[in-house]
Amino acid sequence: MQSLRSQSELVPDPRGSLPKLCALGVAVVSVVVVAMLMPEMVVSWVSMATLLLSLCPLVHGIFLFVEEVVNQNNRYRGRSVLVRLCNCGLVRPLLSVVLSGLVLNLSGSPLPLSHLCVLLWLCSVLYAALRSLGVLVASEVELSDICETRRMNVAHGLAWSFYLGYLQLVLPRLEDAISAFCASHQSTAHLWSRGSKRLFILIPINANISHKLEDEDERVQFCESLPNSQLDRGGVRGRVYKHSVYKVYNHKGQAHYCVLEYATPLLTLHSMSQDSSAAFGEPQRREQVLLFFRTLTDILQRSLECRNRYTLVLLNDEHKGDPHYLSKCILGHLQQQNTEEYAILPHPQPEQTPPTIPGQQRGAWGGHQGHEGLMSDPSLMFSVDSPRTLRGPVETTDYSKSRHNGHS
Repeated sequence: MQSLRSQSELVPDPRGSLPKLCALGVAVVSVVVVAMLMPEMVVSWVSMATLLLSLCPLVHGIFLFVEEVVNQNNRYRGRSVLVRLCNCGLVRPLLSVVLSGLVLNLSGSPLPLSHLCVLLWLCSVLYAALRSLGVLVASEVELSDICETRRMNVAHGLAWSFYLGYLQLVLPRLEDAISAFCASHQSTAHLWSRGSKRLFILIPINANISHKLEDEDERVQFCESLPNSQLDRGGVRGRVYKHSVYKVYNHKGQAHYCVLEYATPLLTLHSMSQDSSAAFGEPQRREQVLLFFRTLTDILQRSLECRNRYTLVLLNDEHKGDPHYLSKCILGHLQQQNTEEYAILPHPQPEQTPPTIPGQQRGAWGGHQGHEGLMSDPSLMFSVDSPRTLRGPVETTDYSKSRHNGHS
């Protein structure tokens, strides 16, 4: 079998700010070079370039705003003009155009005014035309970054729906269901390890879900279902939620009990990739599955109701040569949890007060003191002596009178 990478290596990290840092670095270096070559005109050139670059998206945004005004009745339903301006991306370019225009006016244009106006006009209208024709559209990386940053991906919606509509409801009840199952199946109680009393959620990267786990791996056998949980949900009285218990065998034939199921939202992703009208191919499906895993992990890690009640198992799609890949992954997670979790020691019982031993000293607060130190809680003792002053002795001897009597 080909060596498999860990889950952390399979799941892509969120995109960072490296493009921004590179752009800012190159811009600063370029401005410094221009300042060294033309120190007297650097402000004019920078302000003119900023004005040119800001005017292009401003003109394109004005064209978009015209279309929004035409369809304002059925799209915005009476919302303010400021909201529509922000949606068309006009606010920031407008501010940049005003500021750069003021700086250019104060510093002086490096080009004749007629040439500058022609340049600004041609660049603005050509930019809008090329943008409308799809030449200057955002790249796939930019679109993906925007969707991830604003939580607009299909995976984000599926992950939140899976959590709010299912996991948040059933995971707090899982421990009681497993305890009831063990109570009714005493012979299987010793086969439940500490780490197996969780819901194992299987997430295959290829989103290919088999409705029977036995078809994927013969070492995974269905045993029985946990007691059903019933909740009133969405107008349905007593909606039933159920989980399946499986026996997972290792290479020695030893069985381990655990609750297994696939993440059912992956069925939606797989069906979308099979439907041509969804425009959702295999590369997009793989990306969304990994994003679903990352988003669901982040959600569950912040959930107090679901803490220590689940295990997400990411299944790589490069295991075609191993018929027991599923059981090995599950057993690997079980072993890792059992070795990482420690049993909580019981609270220490309060020590009983030992009998008084002859010759044993009592402390100042009434506690027994011996070779062990303080053996019981201190008790308050009252003195029967009359109160005494806290002042120390005062010297009252008169040495001058003593010397006078001696001379006499």
